[in-house]
Amino acid sequence: MACRTGIERERHPGRGFGYNFPMLNRLARLPASRLWWLALIVLCLLLEGVALYYQYVLDYLPCVLCIHVRMLLFALLLVSVAGFFLAGIPAIGILLMALTTGIWAWMTERSYQLLGTERGWIMGECQMQSGLPDWLALEQWIPWLFKIHEPCGYTPFLVFRISMAEVLIVLSVVMLVVCLLSLVAVASRR
Repeated sequence: MACRTGIERERHPGRGFGYNFPMLNRLARLPASRLWWLALIVLCLLLEGVALYYQYVLDYLPCVLCIHVRMLLFALLLVSVAGFFLAGIPAIGILLMALTTGIWAWMTERSYQLLGTERGWIMGECQMQSGLPDWLALEQWIPWLFKIHEPCGYTPFLVFRISMAEVLIVLSVVMLVVCLLSLVAVASRR
């Protein structure tokens, strides 16, 4: 039965909160959706492609925080590929969504640090080392993608004088909220 708020009373009591929230139902299906994981793969490749275009074509060299963002996008790409192929297994899909949520949370923190450094709110976060352990030397294994070229400063403008750091913080927060709501929706269905 529909009411004016758009919330429908659930027909099968005992599942969830007793009400059917259509958006939460859609979000609860994300971990099992190959389309969701494919969209994340495309997003990761697009963001990495833009970063590489700015580095190699427009000659904006990446700083340590930019490289951290690239590393997180690479991790998200790997998780998304696994999600695309394993989405049919519910427990794996939920685990991968939890990993995706953690990556977006970390991306939000790194984006905040990048924006804070750019705007002058945060000082002393940047150095010329990635901070990775010796056994995970990504800057040596894949230098064209992960080599740090300069300390932190300003990120380039993309469009309408909106900087790359500003886009990253908005995107990270939005994706973090979507992933968190998806996990809440999955938990509420159990």
